[in-house]
Amino acid sequence: MIINLDKLDYCASLKNLETISNKQNYKFIQGDICDSHFVKLLFETEKIDIVLHFAAQTHVDLSFVRAFEFTYVNVYGTHVLVSAAHEARVEKFIYVSTDEVYGGSLDKEFDESSPKQPTNPYASSKAAAECFVQSYWERYKFPVVITRSSNVYGPHQYPEKVIPKFISLLQHNRKCCIHGSGLQTRNFLYATDVVEAFLTVLKKGEPGEIYNIGTNFEMSVLQLAKELIQLIKETNSESEMENWVDYVNDRPTNDMRYPMKSEKIHGLGWRPKVPWKEGIKKTIEWYKENFHNWKNAEKALEPFPVRPPFV
Repeated sequence: MIINLDKLDYCASLKNLETISNKQNYKFIQGDICDSHFVKLLFETEKIDIVLHFAAQTHVDLSFVRAFEFTYVNVYGTHVLVSAAHEARVEKFIYVSTDEVYGGSLDKEFDESSPKQPTNPYASSKAAAECFVQSYWERYKFPVVITRSSNVYGPHQYPEKVIPKFISLLQHNRKCCIHGSGLQTRNFLYATDVVEAFLTVLKKGEPGEIYNIGTNFEMSVLQLAKELIQLIKETNSESEMENWVDYVNDRPTNDMRYPMKSEKIHGLGWRPKVPWKEGIKKTIEWYKENFHNWKNAEKALEPFPVRPPFV
């Protein structure tokens, strides 16, 4: 029995759940992890034995202007959830974190023991939440597991994130907005691969452990834009491609790379399987038909102020 708890924030759409909403072993509940009374009641009324905690504010650009909100949701909300789960004596609590907690690195690969050195409010809030989750293992031996994954892409993702944003902009005959030089690189994992990783951690992950979920596939943001322009606008001309790119001011901080070692989860039997060309083709096709799954999808394509006050 799967219970899906979601706040239905601006980036959510119930249309994403239509294929499973009538399943007998599935139940959707709208609610907020920051509401401690609601969360406590949920654990008291539902027989929950495992928690996968994905809920978070995740848009890095937005974190620069709403830092306190990110701290509240990502840190306080996580503390509420792990506390209630501990009280309910659940069998396993998986906290989904991010490679961004490591900060950037040009050459050194991060393993699970590397120090956390986050450089933006989003990453800082995820790193702080990790500390709360880990403390429940240290203090109570409550069976928590932490995952840190590379960037995930695929169908159903709200188009504020770089891949669906670039795809949707190009499909609406608008330019891709590149922060700074666009030479920052990111590692991209297809959604089904990361789902397999979570299932692996769910079945085989050891309590108290951290697992990197990474991929060797790496691409600069500028190269990503050019590849999507080639695929969607069907051009190989460098000058034509430049017509579909708009360079804007960079973020206050923008890590150049997040190289991770993932041998630990490889030891559990997981490796990414979906090649980039296959994953990106499926993703482009999905957004052609489903961009308007979100009522406010157009808003996600607007340029974002990238030099706001850091609060």
